[in-house]
Amino acid sequence: MDIRKLLLNKVTAFVLVILLAVSAYSFWHKNQQPATAERYKSERLATGNITQTVSANGTLNPVVLVSVGTQVSGTVKKLYADYNDRVKQGQVLMELDDSLFQAQVKQSEANVSSAEASLALAAANAMRTRDLFAQEYVSKQDLDQAEEAVKAAQAQLELSKAQLQKDRTNLSYTVIRSPVSGVVVDRQIDVGQTVAASFQTPTLFKIAQDLRHMQIDSSFAEADVGNIREAQAVRFTVDAFPARSFQGVVKQVRLNPTTQQNVVTYDVVVSVNNPEEILLPGMTAYVNITTAERHNVLLVPNAALRFKPTESVAKEGVSRERREESRGTVYVLQDGQLKAVSVATGITDNRYTEVLSGSLKVGDEAVVEDTQQAGGDTGSSSRFRMRLF
Repeated sequence: MDIRKLLLNKVTAFVLVILLAVSAYSFWHKNQQPATAERYKSERLATGNITQTVSANGTLNPVVLVSVGTQVSGTVKKLYADYNDRVKQGQVLMELDDSLFQAQVKQSEANVSSAEASLALAAANAMRTRDLFAQEYVSKQDLDQAEEAVKAAQAQLELSKAQLQKDRTNLSYTVIRSPVSGVVVDRQIDVGQTVAASFQTPTLFKIAQDLRHMQIDSSFAEADVGNIREAQAVRFTVDAFPARSFQGVVKQVRLNPTTQQNVVTYDVVVSVNNPEEILLPGMTAYVNITTAERHNVLLVPNAALRFKPTESVAKEGVSRERREESRGTVYVLQDGQLKAVSVATGITDNRYTEVLSGSLKVGDEAVVEDTQQAGGDTGSSSRFRMRLF
């Protein structure tokens, strides 16, 4: 009996020690929790200017890029232009071997001479037949046949002249001239190469008409294209000059969509001035189009719109104002407590958002971060532990 009583007393004392330890830990842990104002990181609201942009990648191209081809086939005989050469309208770029075309022209000239001789003979026969008919030595049928021969000879002469004109035109096509003034950006032939124009016109040169005026062809998603309008300001950069920003203006939003892997995009053409001619065709441009601007408006950090308190905090009497009707909710610190404020938001620059309506005002402390959520529970690293033996 004494042993049982002794064991009971020891167990009772051990339980009391445990209870006292748990109570002490709870009191200590509660005192270790930071105050509300210290727990939350906030930012004071203020007014300012905000600009909303949409972004995409594009390619720099000349406004007018002319592909120079040939209408006749032949072997390249001479070249007069190369890459980066500046050419004038009508300037000779290259020549094809014209031997066959010269021979064809001579043949056609001979045919014209033969047709002229035949016409002259037919006209003389018709004149004699007309005189004989007047003296009733030949019939009316003979006269008609003579006059018909004159008409046939005249038609043959016209046909021969047309063929001669065609052959001379083909001969002139062996000399390729620039249709515009500009810069040669591509040359696709060499001396001795044979070009064939049987089925389609081959491209020999590509000439940019004016590199001082260029354009960017960029692809914007359908979610962004609704905010893009002609004449909107554009800023862009290129990899060749990463520290420099260039300007442009929206020239056209083309209505023809492009669909790739169920993603619909639209070509937005941006007009760019290039007076220094440092922007080259084919460069990749990183485009930002300004779609909206606001001045002197109340701004709220986007982090404040994303912030949500933990469930335990939310159940501890956080004040709310028609949260379900708002387009966004911002938590502010008032008298050391969180208060949820519903706001209608406007444009955003991905860092701040315009506040259109709501009870927020300049100077309010908008909560942007819970330090316990960001860095973990401050008491977790020193949590009191006890192991029973």
